[in-house]
Amino acid sequence: MNLPRFVRVEQSFPDRTISDIPTHIRKELSQSDFVSRVPRGARIAIGVGSRGISNIATIVKSVVEFWRENGAQPFVFPAMGSHGAATGEGQADVLAHYGIHEATIGVPVISSLDVVELGKTPEGIITYVSRDAHEADAIFLVGRVKAHTDFSGKIESGLLKMMAIGLGKLAGARQYHTFAYRNGLESVIRSVGSHILAHSKILGGLAIQEGAHHETAGLVAVSSAQGAAAMIAKEEALLAQTKSWAAKLPAPEIDILIVDEIGKNISGAGMDTKVINRSVVGHYNPFPNTPIVHRIYVRGLSELTYNSGIGMGLADAVHESMVSQVDKRPTYLNALTASTPANARIPIHFPSDAEALASLAPTVGKIDLYDVTYCRIRNTLELVHATVSENLIPSLYPNVRVTSEPFEVPFDSPSDFGEFPATAETADVSERVGH
Repeated sequence: MNLPRFVRVEQSFPDRTISDIPTHIRKELSQSDFVSRVPRGARIAIGVGSRGISNIATIVKSVVEFWRENGAQPFVFPAMGSHGAATGEGQADVLAHYGIHEATIGVPVISSLDVVELGKTPEGIITYVSRDAHEADAIFLVGRVKAHTDFSGKIESGLLKMMAIGLGKLAGARQYHTFAYRNGLESVIRSVGSHILAHSKILGGLAIQEGAHHETAGLVAVSSAQGAAAMIAKEEALLAQTKSWAAKLPAPEIDILIVDEIGKNISGAGMDTKVINRSVVGHYNPFPNTPIVHRIYVRGLSELTYNSGIGMGLADAVHESMVSQVDKRPTYLNALTASTPANARIPIHFPSDAEALASLAPTVGKIDLYDVTYCRIRNTLELVHATVSENLIPSLYPNVRVTSEPFEVPFDSPSDFGEFPATAETADVSERVGH
């Protein structure tokens, strides 16, 4: 296959990095009402999820140290549904891979799938809470507020979702996704979250926001003291702000998007659906104000996805080597628990990158295959740097600059790409290549 030449590009986004995370967290939590609401010596269950959040070990350790400095006895528990293959050991292992274990944070990580029922919502949804957390004196959550992969709303991924699907473990995740199939996930999150707040020991939590560089951009204390309505309103505002910071692909329309890796640590759906513009049931380009992507080719799995193939069902084609890495158990378990079996489908797969792209290129409606446009990214979290085909340069967004001369696609073998370029070159060559 004769691929066009490529160039490296870099997107310009504001850098909202919080430079001193421990100091910021200590100040933010001290200004809230958390300490005054629990007795000295209280056991505090700190819930942590499974996503690949920047600086998550530092954030969790800082929260732990805050509680210890204020006379509490904190411990960490995984606030996860079916992740980690839905076993206590597996979920603890997920946190350990992020650097969250007793040796690094100084307190135990207690992990099991045992839950306690907390009654039903008005819609008849049985609610659950982790037994380990329920038996503590108070519960404090640490979670990222971001757009959800399955739906769009004013409340998506965040502390409220963690109260439901994470805090409820596998039993809760199954129950809530079953109701969400007909009622909608946002409705279930609001209902279950409100019920859990009214019937459990949740103090609130620390809401994490990330900017377009995947940097820690916000660390906000969210208290439950004023009730569910106030907590929901706070999270709605944080989500709206986070969405306004979000990165996207570098051009408004791309024929073939090449994704080097997918995984549960990258997105709940393996790839961020709001980036690739593909729904978890396979609908093409359902999200407005999002770049149009005609075909998606996935090359491999992230090392931290535990061989879960979640996300491959969103692709049009994948590399055969990726298929051979997929562990069916966590893949099927997660897809079925989330009521999204399409996300675990095995797409067309090819023995090489070259054969995959040669097969996809004629399917995008271009008579002359040299007109087919390409964009290659490492994953859907890292969008500042990309490589794009030379013919995509005229369509790049204004915040994108070309940072290399055009080059032929490097291959490690006769038919497979080399490593994704680690960084863009420093020189701005946009004018020389026509952008």
